[in-house]
Amino acid sequence: AYRLGDLSQVYPISRGMAPALVALGAFLLIGESLSVFGWIGLFAVSCGIGFLALQRGVIKADPRAVWVAILLGLCIASYSVADGIGIRLAESPGGYIGWLFLGEAPVPLFLVWWRMRDGRTIEPKALTVGLLGGILAVGAYGIVLYAKTIAPLAAVSAIRESSVIFAALIGLIVFKERPWKGRLVSAAIVASGVITLAIAG
Repeated sequence: AYRLGDLSQVYPISRGMAPALVALGAFLLIGESLSVFGWIGLFAVSCGIGFLALQRGVIKADPRAVWVAILLGLCIASYSVADGIGIRLAESPGGYIGWLFLGEAPVPLFLVWWRMRDGRTIEPKALTVGLLGGILAVGAYGIVLYAKTIAPLAAVSAIRESSVIFAALIGLIVFKERPWKGRLVSAAIVASGVITLAIAG
């Protein structure tokens, strides 16, 4: 997706559609639904992220990038629902989280081996940053998984995907990206949705 389109186009599309798809999947598979206010909050989050995507040139984007981003959104929603159901059936959040990440451990180890086999080295700084990023990613998704044991899957997904807005605000404040008005409007819409979801929960 990122080879076909820009990060600011692909990421909001794939992340923005995930909460609605998770809500649909949770309803069809386990009969889980939100309250009226929960649906309103979910709708606001998706609209806020969608509005951000429109600002970043989605309409003018390569159609292939848009379609691949949509497929990516389907993948995100699929594993979100699968993990939500799985961690509930496991009846042991810590055990599920541990086995999940243990099962993924061979992937980075294989990549390190593959790189070193070709005679390439990994700079200590890159390794340190990579390990730190990995720890943060594991911690973040671990929290998401635990939240799925105490809250509706769609609500957890909606709040999780609000990270798109934080990324936009970081671009606005730290990197001085412009225009800024539309991003603030998107952030306000998403924030109102998250607050509504919290009240509904």
